[in-house]
Amino acid sequence: MIRSVPLYLSVATLALVSGLAVFAAPDSEAAASDSATSNSKGWVEITLTDTQRCFATNGLPDHPTGTFPNRGNPNAIEAQEVRVCTPLQPEKAMTITPIRGTMGIAINGVVFRPNTAGFYDADAPRGHSPDGDRKWSLDIHGAPGKLGLDFNNAHVGPGGLYHYHGIANSLVETSGSSLIGFAGDGYSIHYIGEDAQAGYDLRSGTRTDSFGALTPGPGGTYDGTYNEDYVYVGGEGRLDPCNGGQLDGQYVYFVTDSYPFVPRCLTGKVSPDFNTANHREERGERRRRDTDRAERFRARRGGTGRPRGN
Repeated sequence: MIRSVPLYLSVATLALVSGLAVFAAPDSEAAASDSATSNSKGWVEITLTDTQRCFATNGLPDHPTGTFPNRGNPNAIEAQEVRVCTPLQPEKAMTITPIRGTMGIAINGVVFRPNTAGFYDADAPRGHSPDGDRKWSLDIHGAPGKLGLDFNNAHVGPGGLYHYHGIANSLVETSGSSLIGFAGDGYSIHYIGEDAQAGYDLRSGTRTDSFGALTPGPGGTYDGTYNEDYVYVGGEGRLDPCNGGQLDGQYVYFVTDSYPFVPRCLTGKVSPDFNTANHREERGERRRRDTDRAERFRARRGGTGRPRGN
């Protein structure tokens, strides 16, 4: 049981009780530094129907970001056309749904995409690629250089989509409560810091192979580079495998300070608007795959490839 956290009446909770709420960036921009860029064009419109909570947004953040492109991420932030709906009354599903794309959306219209497109690949210049060994998937928080993550635990995909891989402190400030967004199955997403303890532990020992596969894996010790370096152990006071738990008597998801950071699966019936790329990110993923294949070809011939963001 997670301790009770009051949900104050704020712009976020207004979206729960009113038919329409619009969030926009403030007129006064936050001071920008050499490592931060102010964004003042982000907007999100939230509407409620009898059965759905719908978000229309350009996907631009309402807070300062890191500088993009950067050394670890070559992509610039671009406005999107995001239109997604979540169930207003979530229902548990018979089985959990692993997340491969968008897990949820924040109250400011920025989406949560917890995974990367990288898999262990001994032939790739960076040691991982979209065409690598699917038994070893790269976790962005364990990746060297973290693929250009900024101080909001966010970065930019090939299609220009700015998205979160963890908590952005400004979300709590925007909300005025623990509520920071909604998952694709309709359950709310919260952040309460160390009061929510994830149920995963880092495995001990050495990676031997791809869990019995004939092709050797990355080797080395379990250090958090790959999602498979972690194992769910659960236990009293810890969250379920999808980073869910009880808050004020309701089942909710949590963004946590430790792995998995953002839920990697959902327990409810997921809206078809989620867990897929339904915006320009889809085209960006295809471009990135083509580029990575070309990089691998050049590497085999003695050339080099430039870094790409995930």
